[in-house]
Amino acid sequence: MVRRFNTAGPCRPDFHYMVPALSRLPQAPGLVAQDGYFVVHAPRQTGKTTALRALAAELTASGRYAALYFSCEFGEAAGDDYRAAERSILQEIRDRADATLPESLRPPPWPDLSAENPLRRALSAWARTCPQPLVLFFDEIDALRGQSLISVLRQLRAGFSERPESFPASVALCGLRDVREYKAASGGDPTRLGSASPFNIKLKSLRLGDFTPEEVRSLYSQYTDDTGQDFTEEAVQRAIELTAGQPWLVNALAREIVEEIKIPIPETITVEHVEQAKERLILARATHLDSLAAKLAEPRVRRVLEPVLAGTLVNLDAYDDDLAYVRDLGLIAPLNPVRIANPIYREVVARVLTDGVEAVVFADPRSFVLPDGRFDTATMLDEFTRFWVENGEILASGRRYPEAAPQLVLMGFLQRVVNGGGYVEREYGIGRGRIDLLVRWPHTTPNGRRRWQREAFELKVRRTGEADPLHRGLAQLDGYLDRLGLDHGILVIFDTRSEAPPIAERTVTTTITSPAGRTVTLLRA
Repeated sequence: MVRRFNTAGPCRPDFHYMVPALSRLPQAPGLVAQDGYFVVHAPRQTGKTTALRALAAELTASGRYAALYFSCEFGEAAGDDYRAAERSILQEIRDRADATLPESLRPPPWPDLSAENPLRRALSAWARTCPQPLVLFFDEIDALRGQSLISVLRQLRAGFSERPESFPASVALCGLRDVREYKAASGGDPTRLGSASPFNIKLKSLRLGDFTPEEVRSLYSQYTDDTGQDFTEEAVQRAIELTAGQPWLVNALAREIVEEIKIPIPETITVEHVEQAKERLILARATHLDSLAAKLAEPRVRRVLEPVLAGTLVNLDAYDDDLAYVRDLGLIAPLNPVRIANPIYREVVARVLTDGVEAVVFADPRSFVLPDGRFDTATMLDEFTRFWVENGEILASGRRYPEAAPQLVLMGFLQRVVNGGGYVEREYGIGRGRIDLLVRWPHTTPNGRRRWQREAFELKVRRTGEADPLHRGLAQLDGYLDRLGLDHGILVIFDTRSEAPPIAERTVTTTITSPAGRTVTLLRA
């Protein structure tokens, strides 16, 4: 059977190319050996379920444990009806045990489920009759809400001291978020659980990480071994850069190339194929990307992302709950500095927030292509200037992220006129008050060679009470152009001061020279 790159549901070694599941949670067996209660959390579609199922199977196969993976998501519909939630969880435990455990390790008939604390009583009965210590993985624990979540956590805490003879020896709560987020899910008041922590018996919190570069290479080489179709080293490296190892993205890029674009097997997969697949994924707004995009409207997500997009300082401490929440969603990188997790998410965020701008840009993208096939940057700037004077203030005032509104308007315009012919790449200069944009435009020279035109933009905002950022912007642009190896660039300064002149008077384009002697087109807007 031909294996595939998996983008939906748990992986199976016989069906899918995959990184060894047990390598994803190397610390978990040691915590189980300590009879530990712990937390496993990871963003959506990172391979958590695959790893947990494999770990449960491995522990049971060792002959030392009765380990069971099951999902709590069936209790979500119960809401605050904690009895209904507990019944659904216990039914799921029995169904999973019947399907995956030897008969000798399966639970006995549950005690009366109408009595108080049915979950604790049922797990106690199972632990007392089971010939091996019980290890339970409560996946999707954060699907539970309110009183249902409180009840489950409270019963686990109550039975903790009775392990391993009369309660599960080891329990892992597994979900999207770390345990500190359970307070909000249970009603936001930690005192209702009798402790500042809703799960203060936990030994450790484990975060399922992204793939390492070596793991991405290994995954793609499995496909090459099966089919004989190679990825160039540059293609693999570009996939690593675009995804930062996010497992769904790593698989989705490859799947798009081999199953949707369908590069013929004799042909080697190149960087251009990876770029094409990236654009198709973003435009298609697959479920994974769409679910992340939906989070952008949440106030706590905006509080973290808005300064990132604006290039201003992120004034959050390491223990800020909103920062932890956005990190647990996978939208920002797990380690400082605060930044969007990978270039593909960066594109998704920007395009979602600029959708309204693109919808009202009526300029024909073909009008910005020169006779020799290059992108007409000068015409684009002239057209944007007119667009900004007519629509800029209205569009900027309606943005969901007002601190970054002017930059988002330009990004939306640029995306509209470049889309389909080239690519726009974005970098957010955290704490440096800037956004760097790079337009990459392919064209063919008269002798038939394919070349890439590159145009670099730096975006800055002058806010009320701030000095003119021109000199700092030119120095920063020089640094950006040094890195790109370009001798020219574009600096855009948006003036949002309350005392700024009218938009038609302050919007003007000039040509100046940077401190390093480069030609710079300056747009004040």
